[in-house]
Amino acid sequence: MSKIPFNNFGPMYDCSRNAVLSIPAVKKLIDICKDLGYTSFALYTEDTYEVKDNPYFGYGRGRYSIAELKEIDQYAAQNGLTFIPCIQTLGHLTTINRWPDYHLIMDCEDILLVDEEKVYTLIDNMFASLASCISGKVVNVGMDEAHMLGRGKYYDIHGENDKTEILVRHIARVAEIAKKYDFTICMWSDMFFRLATKGDYYASNVEIDEAVKKLIPENVTLVYWDYYSADIDHYNAMFKAHEKIKNGTYFAGVLGACRGFTPCNGSSIKNTKPAIESCIENGIKDVMLTAWGDDGGECPRFSFLPSLFYAAEIAKGNSDMDNIKKAFEEKFELPWDAFMLLDLINGEKRANPSKQLIYNDLFFGLVDTKIRDDIPQRFGALAEKLSPYRNHEDWGHLFDCAYALCKAIETKALLGRKIRKAYQGGNKEELTALIPQCRELITRLTAFYEAFKKQWYVENKGFGFEIHDIRLGGLIKRAEHCTELLVDYTNGKISKIDELEENLLDFYGVENSIEDCCVDYKWFVSPNVL
Repeated sequence: MSKIPFNNFGPMYDCSRNAVLSIPAVKKLIDICKDLGYTSFALYTEDTYEVKDNPYFGYGRGRYSIAELKEIDQYAAQNGLTFIPCIQTLGHLTTINRWPDYHLIMDCEDILLVDEEKVYTLIDNMFASLASCISGKVVNVGMDEAHMLGRGKYYDIHGENDKTEILVRHIARVAEIAKKYDFTICMWSDMFFRLATKGDYYASNVEIDEAVKKLIPENVTLVYWDYYSADIDHYNAMFKAHEKIKNGTYFAGVLGACRGFTPCNGSSIKNTKPAIESCIENGIKDVMLTAWGDDGGECPRFSFLPSLFYAAEIAKGNSDMDNIKKAFEEKFELPWDAFMLLDLINGEKRANPSKQLIYNDLFFGLVDTKIRDDIPQRFGALAEKLSPYRNHEDWGHLFDCAYALCKAIETKALLGRKIRKAYQGGNKEELTALIPQCRELITRLTAFYEAFKKQWYVENKGFGFEIHDIRLGGLIKRAEHCTELLVDYTNGKISKIDELEENLLDFYGVENSIEDCCVDYKWFVSPNVL
């Protein structure tokens, strides 16, 4: 089997969406990466790292101290891996905007105010902090998805300006600061493409003005990120488009990108093979595999082990699935197909319907019209398949949590629909018969909360779990309240239940399945203001 043909090849774990990996978990992941042949290791930290002279930067968010970053860097180096910090120096800084210390340096939403000197003082402090604890010389500075660049406070101060010029000017300042600390930087490439094509990142025929290309600093490399395609020709075309802008493109593929409790290994694996093969074909030397945790960081990073293992095998030239499955089981002492059961909780698409199902309100039922009749049976059967692995020494917590989730959904999925039908049909006898199911649901939701809490602390710091205390605790309390209302209504203590008087509307107003529903908690938990 051939050697991995990349200089930097490794995963990037999101530590910015509440789930900040603990130091022991980071070390365990580094051990696994070394064993699989990876050569780099990255953590995505928007504000979850210590920055000199900025006490509010990452305050209360579980930020890594300079001492912790140094410990991670040294441990990676001891194991032959380069630690690559992934930060943000333009957008995706929503969480610092809550603090008055930063109000004056924000353009709008989560975007820093370009050309404001205090912004560059902050960025200087970012690099100074990293320089004090990082032995490597590469930093990913982000700069992606800043769609409203120049449209807020910047516009108020400077008026209408070309976004490309604003971006290039900012890149030059950041690159200058990085050079001061002897860093080379890479940045996500989407802003260049979106500005050139009026919004389309994946337009392979993009043309960038020659004058703009010349303004990209020497110590800046573009990172082409793509998590969605299984077409090698698509990747080939995009690499050629990037080479028109700047030589030496990095690539960032997908290890896992979830807004829910369980992984999407299947879709990641589907896209990994053509992506890596295209990287090899186009002479790409630096490859990162991203594991995102949008909307709460609920999905455990160790659940992405099949994707991590598969990508390493593909990079080594092994695409024989029987061989990969056998080697995976030998390595992790659990069958590949057992691990892939975790994927089934997501349904047929990446939207993680389990999240909608668990948070769908018993009375409001915003996604009730999308829930298929076979959901309870499907999740009950899946729970039984997961059950034998719940006590596995290393990975049992993943299966125990997934099992508890399935058991809760088995009871909950159609319960709200049944309650509404009985209520609107004036059938108090049927409502009374559903009350024991509501009480059983409360028991199962509580069991899921406990399993999820255990899983969280296996790999994360405590910071951020308070959000799940609020979400899941609120879910349990809401189920208790709905049950109390049903009891009072069926006993004649109250004459109506307001929420059940409302006729349901389809979430989208069109035909689609629950897998197509929105995935962010705030949108489907209630129609009211959170």
